[in-house]
Amino acid sequence: MEDKKSTATQTMLNYGLILGFISVLMSVGIYAMGMIYDQGVAVALVSFVIMAVIIFLGLKNFKVGNGSLALGQALKIGLGIALIGAIISIIYNQIFINFIEPDFMENMMKVGEQKMLEQNPNMTDEQLEMAKGMQEKMSSPLIGIAMAVIGSLFFGFIISLIEGLILKSPSVED
Repeated sequence: MEDKKSTATQTMLNYGLILGFISVLMSVGIYAMGMIYDQGVAVALVSFVIMAVIIFLGLKNFKVGNGSLALGQALKIGLGIALIGAIISIIYNQIFINFIEPDFMENMMKVGEQKMLEQNPNMTDEQLEMAKGMQEKMSSPLIGIAMAVIGSLFFGFIISLIEGLILKSPSVED
C-alpha cells in the first residue's frame, strides 16, 4: 500500500475552499442579521482569526501528511489558501452587490457620509464633497477587488510567516 503525501496544491485548494465557504457564510449571516451597513472591528477581527485558524490547519495537515514543513512551503501554502479564499469571497461579493442588494454601494456611501458628519460636525460643504468624491473613487469594483486581494494576501503572508515559523521542521532547509 502506498503512502499518499499531501501536495501543496491540494492543501491550498482544500483549505482555500473552506476559507472561502466560511467567509461567504459569515457574509450571509451578517446580511441576514441586518448588520451589513454597520460592521465594526469585531467582524474584521473574527475574519482574521478564521483565516489564521484555517491556514494553521492547512499547514498542520500538510506537515503531518508529508512528515515535514519548510518555511518556504508554509508561505506558499498559506498565501495560496488566502488567495483562493479571497477569490471565492470576491465572487460572492460581486453577486451580492450586483444582484442581491443592487443599492448596496449607494447605501454604503450614505452611511459613510453620515459617519463623517457625526465624527466631524464642523465639516464644510467643500470638505464633505471632497470626501464623498474620494469615497466614490475608492468604491469602484476594480479597486474593491484589488483591495480585497491585496488585503487577503498581506494578512495571509503575516499569518503564514508566523505559523510557518512555529510549525516548520527544524531539519528542513528552504
